[in-house]
Amino acid sequence: MKQFKNDLFLRACKREATERTPIWVMRQAGRYLPQYMAVREKSDFLTMCRTPELACEVTVQPVDLIGVDAAIIFSDILIIPEAMGLELIMNEGVGPKFTNPIKDVSDISRLKYISAVEDLKYVLDAVKLTAKTLDSRVPLIGFTGAPWTLMTYMVEGGGSKSFSKIKKFIYSQPEAAHLLLERITDAVCDYINAKIDAGVDAVQIFDTWASLLSPKDFTTFSLPYIKKIVKSVNSRVPVIVFAKGAHFAIEEIINTGTDVIGLDWTMDLAKTKGLVNGRTALQGNLDPTVLYAPDNYIKAEAERVLSEFGKGNGHIFNLGHGIHPDTEPAKLKLLVDYIKENSGKYHTT
Repeated sequence: MKQFKNDLFLRACKREATERTPIWVMRQAGRYLPQYMAVREKSDFLTMCRTPELACEVTVQPVDLIGVDAAIIFSDILIIPEAMGLELIMNEGVGPKFTNPIKDVSDISRLKYISAVEDLKYVLDAVKLTAKTLDSRVPLIGFTGAPWTLMTYMVEGGGSKSFSKIKKFIYSQPEAAHLLLERITDAVCDYINAKIDAGVDAVQIFDTWASLLSPKDFTTFSLPYIKKIVKSVNSRVPVIVFAKGAHFAIEEIINTGTDVIGLDWTMDLAKTKGLVNGRTALQGNLDPTVLYAPDNYIKAEAERVLSEFGKGNGHIFNLGHGIHPDTEPAKLKLLVDYIKENSGKYHTT
């Protein structure tokens, strides 16, 4: 078993005693850092994902520069559908686009059954190199998109304002939708376990588009597949489930077997803590736009989040979604330093 110089994040995932609250932020390896942009100027986004040395470099940057308590491997959730056979284009300022989106069962039948060890080897190589580079300073997180979120991109062909294509698909072709979700889930289970084999110490499942679904549809088209992924990990490492907008499904998410529930910034941390009642850890949930504010406001909001969770273990401080690319790095550093210096009073070791 690995011995970390800083294992606060892993202990918090397991609801064990910590001397302070650990902090990392979603999209921390990204465009808000000038050092990231220096790498990005020489390579396009997908090349960075596919080049282990570049992925490692930008993954480690926020550990070195900001002082976060965990690293998260630089990659993208859409590399799975790309490996399955969809052509992925990343347009700067526009977002991802699949040129051959899924329309029906015949499209699903053409998808490749992937092996992560073969088809996504570059990610596993990046994990191995990054784990070696981190040298057990902090844990390394691996991640995946949830099947519902991946299917949304695969059917829509990219982002959307109305998401009419995916909604038409699940209502008019429900059997095809479940077939596609099963195919994606099998690929994700293989991928996430290969990442664990390669050296990640925890995994996060991002269900970014959970917010599109009604409670009924969330329990039909998302939850069973998340549960299957969590079960496939089989407690090898802690699992975080971040289902943005799924306020109504806390009990159901607990029942997936996840170790940690990620909360977006619209959720009441204190109420959720009471509902969870120690059955999982909680992660979150500062509004990312607070980092645009003056320093004193950032500190006040950080303190508010800490106080909402209150005394006790099992809290991982994070933003309620990814950090925005126009955030000043000094603002994030201020937040991280504040949590390090002021969260100890909420813990007894």
